Amino acid sequence: MLVLLPPSEGKAASGRGAPLKPESLSLPGLMDARAAVLDELVELCAGDTGKAQQVLGLSDGLRGEIAKNTELRTTGARPAGELYTGVLYDALGLATLDAAARRRARQSLLVFSGLWGAVRVGDRIPPYRCAMGVKLPGLGALGAYWRAPMEAVLPEAAGGGLVLDLRSSAYAAAWKPKGEVAGRTATVRVLHSQVVDGVEKRSVVSHFNKATKGRIVRSLLETGAAPRTPAALVEVLRDLGHVVEAQPPASAGRPWALDVVVTEIH
Repeated sequence: MLVLLPPSEGKAASGRGAPLKPESLSLPGLMDARAAVLDELVELCAGDTGKAQQVLGLSDGLRGEIAKNTELRTTGARPAGELYTGVLYDALGLATLDAAARRRARQSLLVFSGLWGAVRVGDRIPPYRCAMGVKLPGLGALGAYWRAPMEAVLPEAAGGGLVLDLRSSAYAAAWKPKGEVAGRTATVRVLHSQVVDGVEKRSVVSHFNKATKGRIVRSLLETGAAPRTPAALVEVLRDLGHVVEAQPPASAGRPWALDVVVTEIH
């Protein structure tokens, strides 16, 4: 099983230990594309800070992130699973998993990134600021930039098993499974169900959507469940206590869409 995750804007304040070693990152087929983004990002942030702030979409309170980006090659790095600290990663709680579950996490979780393309949670990377929605002056929109490199690398990384796609739309734009891989891919949406005046109403709530996805991944890692198809995933999630509504694709070569319905948000 390969689980596709978004990164988080929230990150550990600093890296630790040795700096980035690009050659050590997983998916070496992305090395050249990563180098090009890294070069342009560092150059952008070392120049006109006003322009860098605009390109990166940073508020005045985040202007300090520009200086950090200039030090990406020299600052300390840490495993991606420790670097990301947002809602999904807090709920996932990688640090509190047992050894077997952490091993499964290193093998199955893939985090998408505007700067790195995609990395595994054990890959050591420095803190950075570069969302997939950024449009760099030279390389253009990163979502589009990453499509060709990803298409060359990700089908092999997906292997022959299930692909569980939990990415947000901006990161999903960087790679869309096709053909046979798409047929064994499942996307997940979390819906909050409330009864108002006797009528059920459902809504997507961003914060709790992320938290629920983190808890789903944690439960799969803890139990060692390894469904190989979207249909098998539906059964596993129901066995784990989730209310799941499945929408099989109308034709072959398209992903399944799963709705996980929750009545309490926390």
